[in-house]
Amino acid sequence: MKVLVTGGAGFIGSHVVDAYLESGYDVVVVDDLSTGRVSNLNPDVRLYELDIRSPQLSEVFRIERPDFVNHHAAQMDVRKSVEDPVFDANVNIVGSLNVIQCSIQSRVKKLVYISSGGAVYGEPEYLPCDERHPINPICQYGVSKHTVEHYLYLYRENYALEYAVLRYPNVFGPRQDPNGEAGVVAIFVGKMLGELPLVINGDGEQRRDFAYVADCAYANVLAVQRPEAQGIYNLGSGTGTSVNEIFESLKALTAYDLVAEHGPPKLGETRKIFLSAEKAKRELGWEASVPLDEGLRRTVEYFKESEVKV
Repeated sequence: MKVLVTGGAGFIGSHVVDAYLESGYDVVVVDDLSTGRVSNLNPDVRLYELDIRSPQLSEVFRIERPDFVNHHAAQMDVRKSVEDPVFDANVNIVGSLNVIQCSIQSRVKKLVYISSGGAVYGEPEYLPCDERHPINPICQYGVSKHTVEHYLYLYRENYALEYAVLRYPNVFGPRQDPNGEAGVVAIFVGKMLGELPLVINGDGEQRRDFAYVADCAYANVLAVQRPEAQGIYNLGSGTGTSVNEIFESLKALTAYDLVAEHGPPKLGETRKIFLSAEKAKRELGWEASVPLDEGLRRTVEYFKESEVKV
């Protein structure tokens, strides 16, 4: 069975590729390498260097005839979505529609779409957020990711395209780029190992649901292995951890001896969010298995051994 992974050379996508390979799937990757890296990819994988908005995407589908599509490619920077919402919508909505249309034409059995549990809900009305929580995103990224969920429902109803949506928490781990649009863990580790000054946006008491990348990658395997798994699934731990707590944990792991500075909070970022993954546990058989402290330790060790310090 063959899986086509968009964004498969990226941080999370490359771990998903590895998880599919380990489970015996043939894997093809489509990635424009705007943020992904060839070095992230297993050499057994075929890579098409292509933007998901490209008309040539249909030719890749025609050649490869994938059984499943795993759609990770996205503009995923919340701040960039606020600064350039047209670009954000172009990649995340128009690009996703191109992937969906190609999937319909190629008679794909199922599409797994990656959404954002940290952005689609907005400021929570209750915690942890489950899949029934109202959707009121406060950033353009959250709007664009959620919009595609509506399209997937439409395409299942009208064209019988089966799908599963995985709403990710804050994912961290090896291969996350400490520069550019990285998450807070990679940014902090990069600064700490480089013994550089570090800025925490806001007061640092904003709380997030942090999940180790290997756990999230495994959910993608379960989503294609279980045909009955349909609809939307939160991934996460069900508990929140503050940015200040992440800072203190990483400070101890890296022996960082500087004091963090605090800058202004960033527009469009949710104050407090963590997710209930009870539905994923019940229907996918998934739950987070790597504790936060162990995941942070593994991440620091990876950066010490594999990444250039910033």
